[in-house]
Amino acid sequence: MRLSAILFGLVLICAAIAVAVPPPQDEDDVRGAFLTSRPKEKAAASSSGSTARPSRRRPKNTPATTAKSSDKPTEKSPEKTTAKTSGTTAKIPESRPVNAPRLGLGMTLFGRDSNGLAVRVEPDRVFKKGDRVRILLETNADGYLYIFNSTNDGAPVMIYPDAEIDEGGNYLQAHVPFEIPAPDAAEERLRWFAFDENSGTERVFFVFTREPLKDVPIEDDLVAFCRNGKCPWPVATEVWAHVQSQLQEPLKKDVAKGYGTAQTSVEQNASTRGLGLAKDDPQPSLIMMASSTKPTLVATLDLIHK
Repeated sequence: MRLSAILFGLVLICAAIAVAVPPPQDEDDVRGAFLTSRPKEKAAASSSGSTARPSRRRPKNTPATTAKSSDKPTEKSPEKTTAKTSGTTAKIPESRPVNAPRLGLGMTLFGRDSNGLAVRVEPDRVFKKGDRVRILLETNADGYLYIFNSTNDGAPVMIYPDAEIDEGGNYLQAHVPFEIPAPDAAEERLRWFAFDENSGTERVFFVFTREPLKDVPIEDDLVAFCRNGKCPWPVATEVWAHVQSQLQEPLKKDVAKGYGTAQTSVEQNASTRGLGLAKDDPQPSLIMMASSTKPTLVATLDLIHK
């Protein structure tokens, strides 16, 4: 009887411990964590009524130079001189915010239907010649977005930032959606990614960072580089090695259904006018959250066409 009592007591203790221990990270509420930083209510639109594309250039108080990409958290902000990119040198803080939240990236893939409207499509569908797609992105923090494309595992090409888009800027604000290609481009052919007759796999790399990537020109530096037809900017070996190394970092994912539904006016206005999304606004189809607080998140999207 005494042994039975002891065993019963151990069972109760173990049960209490099991309740107290938090769930493993694999069971995190990825979607909930991502949407937590969305404001409860939508921010008021500008009284000017401007419909111009939002600026993607860095805020004026941010040093205009490329930063060193570091994965080591620091509490201090030592200044370091960066390499020259356009004949000038500037000092920038190397640190990132202490106790910064995990970076998150929301993504919705839109295809063009027979009426020319944007509708949600499955990322893993097989595309054919003539199909067109556009990608709506949303981040949970302020930072810098880089997009690279590789066809059939070939050499990477930087498709964003682009000297002809957003003045070469790539700065995103938290929960202010960004759409590529731009739905309000002057010509229809510039509003979509179009699949040609060459079959294969288009792997798109989305690199979201708290600070600019080292040695990658943006804004005025990129515009200057691209003069006289020099673009696209050749992706340096060191830069691509860094991107590849970040792919080893695990991402937590959450996928929502609802494919075939049309893009809402809320999403359209938010991306073209630089308006932040509120908690009750449409959510991304796919959300990817970093498993650590490192300053770089790298996600991929494979688009297969035959």
